Amino acid sequence: MLDKPIDYKTWILVADGEKALFLENMGDGELPNFEIRRIEEQDNPPSREQGANVPGRMSDGGTAHRSAVEDTDWHELGKERFAAEIAEMLYKMAHRGRFEKLVVVAPPKILGEMRQHLHKEVQSKIVGELAKDLTNHPVDQIEKVLAA
Repeated sequence: MLDKPIDYKTWILVADGEKALFLENMGDGELPNFEIRRIEEQDNPPSREQGANVPGRMSDGGTAHRSAVEDTDWHELGKERFAAEIAEMLYKMAHRGRFEKLVVVAPPKILGEMRQHLHKEVQSKIVGELAKDLTNHPVDQIEKVLAA
């Protein structure tokens, strides 16, 4: 959760499993002014468009009884892979000194996936987290939500 206002020059990552907005606060904690620094998007079609085969079946043994095997959720795997890619981008940016403070905003599942891949250098710069999906909100709405 965000305990205090977002300082000047703090970066804000607003991400979900398919889109990431890298914002920078050019205002202060009371009057934030987020500017877009980078946008990353991933083309991740639904699983039904990515799978090549029908779900498998397996014998339950003995009789002619068979059970279905759940198909791989390619769409969900794509989201997890994107979270890992975002974590890698953050590491490269932090290593180059692009930001000193970072706020991460993402849905709970993506936030958890990203945490698994964040380098210690990035973790040390995180000053706040919010488990919420704001990627499809306009920047001024993101400012209002994070300022509240």
